Amino acid sequence: MTAFLADMTLSAALGQICGLIALGFCIAGFANKNDDRLMVLLISANVAFALMFAFFASWTAAALTVLVILRIALARKFQGSWRIMAAILAINLLVAAVTWREATDIFPLTAAVLGTVGMFMLRGIPLRVVLGLAALAWMLNNIVIGSVGGTLAEAMVLVTNLITIVRLHRLKTKYLSNE
Repeated sequence: MTAFLADMTLSAALGQICGLIALGFCIAGFANKNDDRLMVLLISANVAFALMFAFFASWTAAALTVLVILRIALARKFQGSWRIMAAILAINLLVAAVTWREATDIFPLTAAVLGTVGMFMLRGIPLRVVLGLAALAWMLNNIVIGSVGGTLAEAMVLVTNLITIVRLHRLKTKYLSNE
């Protein structure tokens, strides 16, 4: 790992490190069954992701990730609010329009839109399905910018999310069979 980082610019190496830090927060968040705990851990992961994107000069992703932090906090307090969700979606579109540099900026915008709808309107398994799709969009962005740490983080989010979906389904099935 040290040799891998040594061959990079300082900015790219710091970006890789931030991606790995985000990976830890993502695993902890998606591995648990509590939606509120998931949201808190996602805020921490997204601080690391925003720094990672800035180090990689992926400005649309960095700006939208900062908005993700705000969105998570608002979604926890105003879950189910169509008006606040619509405002966040509009701000995401505006920020993407201002920072847009290339066609692949569609990946962070797609992730931001999916995440916004999921966090405001969904819970449990549907939330994790939509957040898994958002993670796929983020992973594609990370592949494009060359972030190994970010790509691994999103791949782990996908795998961990799938495992958690199975766990939640089993709990639901067990609960329904005990009635």
